[in-house]
Amino acid sequence: MTATAKNTSSRIARFRKLSVAGIATAGAAAAALTLAPSAAQAAPVSANVAAAQVSAADAPAKKAKKQYADNLDGWIKEALDIMKSKDIPGSYEGLHRNIMRESSGNPNAQNNWDVNAQNGTPSKGLLQVIQPTFDAYHVAGTPHDLTDPVANITAAANYAADKYGSIDNVDSAY
Repeated sequence: MTATAKNTSSRIARFRKLSVAGIATAGAAAAALTLAPSAAQAAPVSANVAAAQVSAADAPAKKAKKQYADNLDGWIKEALDIMKSKDIPGSYEGLHRNIMRESSGNPNAQNNWDVNAQNGTPSKGLLQVIQPTFDAYHVAGTPHDLTDPVANITAAANYAADKYGSIDNVDSAY
């Protein structure tokens, strides 16, 4: 046998040993994972044990807080979820239509020329709310900040629900 043939034969033998060792290792790992008991396979909790005694690890995971985009679409969706939980009527379309008319979607919009501004309480935010109206119709759970987009939307929708039945019924300045 030539030196080249011996080297090739030796490399093939090493490759086979490594392949077999790799397969054996992978198989052992798979078997270990298969044989390890999961939480569902653990010893059952006695029927006499109160649910409060079950450890936090055995309890279902808490539902993560819903995330919203930091833009007009996200603000409207978050406001709608809050409105739904507080039984304040309104739709995405009604909110969006009024927001676009009042502020063009700018949460920092401020009207410095109308009668409210002349009286010292300019309309502010997405739905152009004045501070006294915001204070009266503020929705608990939202920031107490007139220009916070979600707080502004929910307070305005709450006001519109009281005065017009829903923000959906508002088709001009309110």
